[in-house]
Amino acid sequence: MESILEVRELCVSYRSRAGDVYRALGGVSFCMESGEVIGILGESGSGKSTLAVALLGLFRRDSVVASGNVLFQGKDLLKAEPNELRAVRGKSISLIFQEPSVALHPTICVGQQVRRVLAAHGMGDRNELDRRTHEVLEALFGEEAERIARAYPHQLSGGQRQRVLIAQAIACEPAAVVADEPTASLDPTTQMEILNVFRGLRKTLGLTMIFITHNPALLSGFADRVMVLYAGKVVELGPANEVLVSPKHPYTQALFRSIPPLDEPHDADERNLPAIPSDSNSSCLPQSGCPFEPRCPERMDVCQCEEPGFVNFSEAHLVSCFLYKNQ
Repeated sequence: MESILEVRELCVSYRSRAGDVYRALGGVSFCMESGEVIGILGESGSGKSTLAVALLGLFRRDSVVASGNVLFQGKDLLKAEPNELRAVRGKSISLIFQEPSVALHPTICVGQQVRRVLAAHGMGDRNELDRRTHEVLEALFGEEAERIARAYPHQLSGGQRQRVLIAQAIACEPAAVVADEPTASLDPTTQMEILNVFRGLRKTLGLTMIFITHNPALLSGFADRVMVLYAGKVVELGPANEVLVSPKHPYTQALFRSIPPLDEPHDADERNLPAIPSDSNSSCLPQSGCPFEPRCPERMDVCQCEEPGFVNFSEAHLVSCFLYKNQ
């Protein structure tokens, strides 16, 4: 099957006011087939959100795109003109932001905000825009669609606002959707409700989706593949049923160990969760060797001076770690 999205050696950095350059993405490569869901895991600062906006060419002024390609339906979005990007964003590939209270306009009713996405891409006349707006909101809210359409963002719950962002994202029936931690600001019950919305849309629309999260549990039974980012680099990539059940990279294993089990006591004093030592800030600076080496319990001398390449742990399971070089 032909790839709908192919990312090749994407490198993105940010320049501080002092002129220092910090790496956000350091040579990320992957491809997606139509109808596939890829989950992207990593702690804060790993480059997940930078990757999300980079796929649509939504770079900040302090961004520096050093190299790479983002081929979407055969077109390199990094080399596209501004008017070409505007035609693609929201219509062919859309982005769901993680904070709906910031992404939605506070003084415009949400029905109009969905309608404007359709109007911006010329999706019919006035009657057709009204019909499609109602159709999309009805798919997300059912019988409450009319009431929701007249409401303003502050009149809705966090879960309802997130559904509005989803409605905007699917309004033009895009070929791919990038969801940047769409459940991060929600309580666990609402998180599962939103995840079930995505499951339903995948069945009805056949969505191709990149689902970014820091919670591996949200990807179980939903994602086809899982990609783990650390310091802007892919450290593990493979089928979800392999990565989630038997993670191989020391960083992936450390992430999973830091998740509290459901049967743990709720008293924080009684809970003993292992934490990854130090932090990832220093990994954004140029360095030789493996970026996880300073924090890795399995580090070896070679990790300090050489960057590990990928090892095929199975046919489709790639791990960037010297632990498996001689296996």
